[in-house]
Amino acid sequence: MGGPTRREFLRISAGAVCAAGFCGEAVGVAGQAGAGQGPAALPIKKGLVWDMLPEKLSYAERCKLARACGFEVVQAPTTPDQHEAEEMGEAAQAANIRIDSVMNMAHWQYPLSSSDAEAVAKSMEGMRTSLHNAKLWGADAVLLVPAVVNAQTSYQEAWTRSQAQIRKLLPLAAELKVVIAIEEVWNKFLLSPLEMKKYIEEFQSPWVKAWFDVGNVVLYGYPQDWIHTLGTSIYKVHVKDFKRKQDGYAWVNLGDGDVDWGAVRKAFAEVGYAGSAIAELEGGDEAYLRDVSKRMDRLVVGVA
Repeated sequence: MGGPTRREFLRISAGAVCAAGFCGEAVGVAGQAGAGQGPAALPIKKGLVWDMLPEKLSYAERCKLARACGFEVVQAPTTPDQHEAEEMGEAAQAANIRIDSVMNMAHWQYPLSSSDAEAVAKSMEGMRTSLHNAKLWGADAVLLVPAVVNAQTSYQEAWTRSQAQIRKLLPLAAELKVVIAIEEVWNKFLLSPLEMKKYIEEFQSPWVKAWFDVGNVVLYGYPQDWIHTLGTSIYKVHVKDFKRKQDGYAWVNLGDGDVDWGAVRKAFAEVGYAGSAIAELEGGDEAYLRDVSKRMDRLVVGVA
């Protein structure tokens, strides 16, 4: 699709806030320091996003590799081609790895908060495709970035417009039994856990929950605080790490950044989170993926 990818959007946004002088602020306990703290092992399923797997491999080979590296679930992107979607599902089933969620793809180029009716229509069609993908694959959630605040769209407009469109999707979500999981990301929207909780609660629907991304809030908050505030509304989780420096920032591997993983794991235990944790990192070969899996064991699940 055209326009910036999800990862490119994060890089661009981070560059802007670092230029404004936020990246040099003092940080708390680094990720490595929190590795050995927190409760006993959590009942969390380890996963990864689809594009972390080597693109040169077939779908069957990718799924086998993910399972061999210790991952139990994978998050797949919106896949409009039915034959391709079926092939992905069959590959996952054969490898005994579950596609447990869908990464909706249309919301970046065509946000639900847009004033352009055609853009909103394309975004809605993308979400319907994602929901049907989820049903096909046996997934129970679709990740949605609900809105983008910019010079053309105010915060209030983003809130109102996106909620109106999401409400139109609720009958389909209920029919398919797939949760629409709202994620916080660098889109100048849902900038605090209090706002995110309120935004979700206003739907008064069991089919709208939170997709919490641990790394996305480090620049302006504390993941453990967000976890405690969002509580049982958290349905799925992304894990990545973020390193602030005097002259910039970097998205880094788990444990190499500023996330206090001991505090994060403790917060997950205290709110009773028992879903999946999906690594959203750069891709790599088998050795790299095995290392990510081991880091997740130690930092997220809480086993050596």
